[in-house]
Amino acid sequence: MEKFTTLTGVAAPMPIVNIDTDMIIPKQFLKTIKRTGLGTALFHEMRTNDDGSENANFVLNKPAYKDAKILIAGDNFGCGSSREHAPWALLDFGIRCVISTSFADIFYNNCFKNGILPIQVSEEDLEELMDDASRGSNSTLTVDLEAQVIKGPDGGEIAFEIDAFRKHCLLNGLDDIGLTLAKNVSIDTFEGKLASDRPWA
Repeated sequence: MEKFTTLTGVAAPMPIVNIDTDMIIPKQFLKTIKRTGLGTALFHEMRTNDDGSENANFVLNKPAYKDAKILIAGDNFGCGSSREHAPWALLDFGIRCVISTSFADIFYNNCFKNGILPIQVSEEDLEELMDDASRGSNSTLTVDLEAQVIKGPDGGEIAFEIDAFRKHCLLNGLDDIGLTLAKNVSIDTFEGKLASDRPWA
């Protein structure tokens, strides 16, 4: 998993509450178990018109936000079914950080397991960030995970809280497999002792 230390990029405003995982990645795109290639289906029903053409009014289709790395979203982001394809699609599109006032628990946990930083802020802070994000290509934010601050385009800073263990995993690029491999020496020692003590096993 790619490490998350400091992220600087355009922030896209999506002031919609209760964005569920079906809105993030509709069910017809869940046939694959690959984590790549899902970015094109991100927010499919909002990004495309009924005839399949691009919806020019959708924020991520606008030239200023096509390369957005940060999403500023309304309350209760990631609710609905527990599909891990949702963070996969966000990551494949290029979004590494989602900021909201609240997240659905399963989506929130899945983000950390896939290298995405979900940040929970107050309503007042979200309003300020949403205003920053409305500036188009000038809506550049810097998210500093080590310092736990979001730096706005005018130099203002918003502090955020994060669980120490999850922070450690993101800073070091450790998913569940990486955490297991970090214990390789202990695992090898245990297996060697087990083979010696129980050679018949």
